[in-house]
Amino acid sequence: MRSHLTVIRSGLPLPQPAPREVVVSDTELRQWALSGRVLFRVRRYAAARLVTERLATSGRPMMMWALWLMARRCSIVDAESRERIVSLPLLLRWTTELAREFAGRGRLMRRVEQMIASLEAAPPARVATASRGVLLYLRSDLSFGVRAGGSVGHIAGVINELFRRGRSPVLLTTAPVPTVDRRVETHLVSAPEAFWNFSELPSIVLNDACGAEARRALAGRGVSLIYQRYSLNNYAGLALARELGAPFVLEYNGSEIWMSRHWARPLQHEALANRIEMLNVNGADLVVVVSRAMRDELVSRGALADRILVNPNGVDPDRYSPSIDGSAVRQRHGIAGFIVVGFISTFQPWHGAQVLAQAFVRLLQQTPACRDRVRLLMIGAGPWLAVTRQIVESAGLQDCVRFTGLIEQADGPQHLAACDLLASPHLPNADGTPFFGSPTKLFEYMAMGKAIVASDLDQISEVLHHGETAWMVPPADVNALAAGLRRLIDDTPLRAALGTAARADALAHHTWHAHVDRILAAVASRVGVPAA
Repeated sequence: MRSHLTVIRSGLPLPQPAPREVVVSDTELRQWALSGRVLFRVRRYAAARLVTERLATSGRPMMMWALWLMARRCSIVDAESRERIVSLPLLLRWTTELAREFAGRGRLMRRVEQMIASLEAAPPARVATASRGVLLYLRSDLSFGVRAGGSVGHIAGVINELFRRGRSPVLLTTAPVPTVDRRVETHLVSAPEAFWNFSELPSIVLNDACGAEARRALAGRGVSLIYQRYSLNNYAGLALARELGAPFVLEYNGSEIWMSRHWARPLQHEALANRIEMLNVNGADLVVVVSRAMRDELVSRGALADRILVNPNGVDPDRYSPSIDGSAVRQRHGIAGFIVVGFISTFQPWHGAQVLAQAFVRLLQQTPACRDRVRLLMIGAGPWLAVTRQIVESAGLQDCVRFTGLIEQADGPQHLAACDLLASPHLPNADGTPFFGSPTKLFEYMAMGKAIVASDLDQISEVLHHGETAWMVPPADVNALAAGLRRLIDDTPLRAALGTAARADALAHHTWHAHVDRILAAVASRVGVPAA
């Protein structure tokens, strides 16, 4: 009998198992439960635990019945080693509460419908100039344990720049955000445990928790501006702005409805999500999007174009700089002395990691000499990592590729510094709609002063220019990407010229300082809040 079973909540990395330990994701555990395989593991383990980011946001997961059946001791633990023992009486209480929530779903939805209707019916806010007071930044999604990636870079970039300007940002967030300046006043919102086992309902009940925590955090202080990074089903920022008479800025990073349809599964409450999404867009004094494609999508759904600011992502050029030393990373991964192709990612389907792996395999197959002098450094972890690794291993080239696994956001610059050229092989949207992203990695690559091979795709092509600041290739074209890699591997002067020009362009146009400048200027133009 194996001694321990560890189940890792979605969003957290899977650790290497200890001796006599089985480690699986919560998705795999659900598959066991649905297929009946749990019954073949009854009391098989001495102990079982669910690992989550925080006990306060673990909810009342009904999967704990499966863990309790399989082990003599069952618990939930979090990243700070706090533990909740799960017993039969506790499970029975949770099940009773689940039944009550099942019966109460209708009441919840009716209350939410009434709230949305009242916000829709209210006239547009006529805010007074509010130069004094704090700036409330609301990060309201239910993603926990996110330690690296574009969203982290964007949130930290904007907040840190606001802090440097003395705008007194107060961060209200459902989870800590790495690399945000520690001096920024931060308040954590505890996600309610109610309705945790119902699809999408936790994001709805989170609205009340966000509002209550915001009032506690503000403690009667004035608010000069409310800025919200939009998340599924959340209208807390707009409701607070109406309540406090403050300007409301919505950062919109794409339709949750579209993303669920194409990158996950369609939303169960899609009509409601659409209504809330457009309530926010139409109720905001300013909507900030990162690409023209995103603006056009909103306008096609009825949004007013003059309220939308197209504002690409940015970079901190001091954090990401050619002066960073990557030698320790090279030594750690055994790539000192090689020409290193780098790629950093959370390995989402649109990032193109699998295409890069295929192109690198093609490169080494077509140019065997590269096998002795070139290495690929794949930085990060995420859903498509296993597929990417399999491509390399199937070709028998695992000795030429290094997979770092998840790294902390703060360690990203050192890893990029270990590379000689960097790849951004993003893929087009599967449904043929314009690529609406503004990859944060793109601007980090530029600021590092490294040569870039990138997909010739929508905003990426607007930011980078072929032969001047990058080497552009058709998206999803394995042969073209392999050829682009080979061109930069073989041409050291071209690598240097492209990297120098990319860094200069990033400094001139794509810093977080410039990004925040554009937001504050747009807010000043619309509602009169001073931009300085």
